[in-house]
Amino acid sequence: MMGDLLTDRGGERRFESPVVHVVSARDGNSFAALTADGELVLIPRDRLRDPESWTVVAAHDGGLCLAQDCAPDAFLSGGEDGKLVRTFADGRSETPHEGRRWIDCVASTPDHLAFSTGKQIEVRKAEGRETLKVLEHPSTVTGIVFDAKGKRIAASHYNGASMWFVQAKVDTVRPFEWKGSHIAIAIHPGGEALVTSMQENDLHGWRLSDGHNMRMSGYPKQVKSLAFTRNGRWLATAGADAIILWPFFGGGPMGKAPAELARLPGLFVSAVCPNPKEDIIAAGYEDGTVVLAEIGGGDQRVLPLCSGQDTKRGKVTSLGFTPQGGSLVFGTEEGVLAAIDLSSAD
Repeated sequence: MMGDLLTDRGGERRFESPVVHVVSARDGNSFAALTADGELVLIPRDRLRDPESWTVVAAHDGGLCLAQDCAPDAFLSGGEDGKLVRTFADGRSETPHEGRRWIDCVASTPDHLAFSTGKQIEVRKAEGRETLKVLEHPSTVTGIVFDAKGKRIAASHYNGASMWFVQAKVDTVRPFEWKGSHIAIAIHPGGEALVTSMQENDLHGWRLSDGHNMRMSGYPKQVKSLAFTRNGRWLATAGADAIILWPFFGGGPMGKAPAELARLPGLFVSAVCPNPKEDIIAAGYEDGTVVLAEIGGGDQRVLPLCSGQDTKRGKVTSLGFTPQGGSLVFGTEEGVLAAIDLSSAD
């Protein structure tokens, strides 16, 4: 394997508990990571290579979910303590919501934020104090996502998914039914499809134009990470010993075989993140290896960022690019948090 790009262009630091999620702020000037203990780690983009300067804030008693905030320079996190916390890149924080129930999922657009507790999703205006609506679901919400325009919100739960209009005067749900436990959700950037990951090592999708069912199966493991590429042509997923890419063009994905990238025999992909500006996917593996793979480039266009063989970093749980695509951060089950500047890497 070539020189370790993480060593050359980044920094890493180990924490006491698993990294649950990592995300970039909307302005791309900082990253945040949430640990299972509830620590929020703030990484300024201009200090990626200086891990000792990263700020650690005690955000929760048990961290569960993290998302970029509506504001350009802040983050939203939820925890077992029933708190929804907004933390700014400079370390200031406020608590827009505090309740008795765990906050399982959180998502935002520049205009709205949403969080789930049990079967309910609460949608609020950007500043976080004013509740616009509370949406009831048939069972515990396992994932929430806004569409690209921020007009609709969708949730995964037992036996399917539900979609709502954020600004509707009357809340009418559009149900998407499929028996079983749905554990994560993604929406096509062009609004063409809704896809969930299932307990049974399958994906299930619905075409939004007519509700037509789409089944994507054959995974050896549960798919814990899925995301559409920037133009919606592909759905990238974990769950196999390669990045699995389902085609969402030319009539796909039904009846079409998925493409595979960056196969490492015997090593399973545990997290994926498409680059927001290029046809590149970052993938993390169960041993802590992280690579960048070019879509359509074949096996020769895979760039290793770090190998899990030499340093025991643990299974990669989450990866995130800046909106400009020039920096990447990732976290692992063993508490390793790493950030890499890719802007001048070829």
